[in-house]
Amino acid sequence: MELLDGKKCAESLVADISRKVAGYIGSGLRKPHMTIILVGTHAPSESYVKSKIASCGRAGFEGNLIRLPETVTEQELLAKISGINNDPSTDGVIVQLPLPSHINEQNVINAIAPEKDIDGFHPTNFGRMALGQKAFRPATAYGICKLLQFYDIPIRGKHCVVIGRSNIVGKPISIMLANDFDIGNATVTLTHIETPRELLLDETRRADIVIVAVGIPGFVSEDMVKEGVVLIDVGINRLENGKLVGDVDFAAVAPKCSWITPVPGGVGRMTVAALMINTLMAYENNFNLN
Repeated sequence: MELLDGKKCAESLVADISRKVAGYIGSGLRKPHMTIILVGTHAPSESYVKSKIASCGRAGFEGNLIRLPETVTEQELLAKISGINNDPSTDGVIVQLPLPSHINEQNVINAIAPEKDIDGFHPTNFGRMALGQKAFRPATAYGICKLLQFYDIPIRGKHCVVIGRSNIVGKPISIMLANDFDIGNATVTLTHIETPRELLLDETRRADIVIVAVGIPGFVSEDMVKEGVVLIDVGINRLENGKLVGDVDFAAVAPKCSWITPVPGGVGRMTVAALMINTLMAYENNFNLN
């Protein structure tokens, strides 16, 4: 069993980005600029935003955080996004999710200019990604692809089972691994909460790669996978004792795996690295550097 070390991979990717950015700055260009909007004081969101701002510094970016109160109206938030859309000094914008219940998340996602949508959630980017065209790819799914690529995990022709069909992880990673991208061409089965247990077991037990993102601690057990499986655990769950665990029963399942992501230290770090990649692409698009 080997670990797919997201921290090591992310540091390598961000170091490559920082070298590229240093060259751009040396030629007289400004730094790439990411803006993050955080609504309220959701504790996990605070942690994620802190990690993103810190990564901006390591990549040589400007990263700024706009804090808005929990009581902000949807219209006020949309107006703030509109201002950032029209600000040429900002290359990419993120509205940290989740949002308070009185704000429609899809309206907010749709309001972000596609050329600044570094999360890759805007319908224009998602649609272009699904068609195999150049686009900002959803960050967590893109980070998984980069992690598999970093460790030279064979994808072409392999059977991949995705558990969970969220717009953030399940749907995009199933499309990306099936598509003919620089990494892809797998045979992908997308399963979800309505998949009968017997069918789920049939699929996972013959899968070469299993990707799970359901938010249930220990959901994937030892009897669900075959020997030599590659297992990507996207889950981050906090137990009552404060311990962070994934969606995989790591102690029981890891001995059967050829490769497995740890939690923490796996996919989470890769999500942030993918945001840096998308921000650099937005910056290069702005200056016609591609």
